[in-house]
Amino acid sequence: MPTSDTKTALLNSAETAARTLGFDGFSYADLAEDVGIRKASIHHHFPSKAKLSVALMQRYHENVQSICAEISEKYATGGEQLAQLIGLYRTGSNGGKQLCLCASFSASRDSLPADVIEQISQFRAMIVGWMTKAFETGRDDGSIANVVDPALEAAAALSLLEGAQLAARAEENPAFFENAIMLLTLRITS
Repeated sequence: MPTSDTKTALLNSAETAARTLGFDGFSYADLAEDVGIRKASIHHHFPSKAKLSVALMQRYHENVQSICAEISEKYATGGEQLAQLIGLYRTGSNGGKQLCLCASFSASRDSLPADVIEQISQFRAMIVGWMTKAFETGRDDGSIANVVDPALEAAAALSLLEGAQLAARAEENPAFFENAIMLLTLRITS
């Protein structure tokens, strides 16, 4: 397997493990078995779990930021944009079997290296910034009802989406996600 393919396979395996089991729930031995390489080979790509976790958060940040840019480009109303983001978090919960990477890592905050905590903060700033714009657009075009303060709405909505994933994960039941976000989705008027 070429080096870049091995690195990608390691990141994919680690992301699945982290989103399902949390930061503390997987080891390099688990990744080595899943990818089919020696544990020592992982250290060639990621000398420490901290470096691996930073790379995971950076990749996750870039992927979600790219998806958000596509949503903004494709959907004109704030309500449509918010609905698409809700769909992203719904899909990300995998039927209550996993969490978004940011929420999963946050649950293990005490175990996380400072670099990973910084990456989580940067991700949250990016997603709240994007959601603030969606709420502003939704307020202005009337596609999201009762928007009082877009920045506060965005911070609350992110907490709601992550909390909905946690509720669905705790019960391994996607209905918990749907119930948690119902009031938010009812505010989308178009």
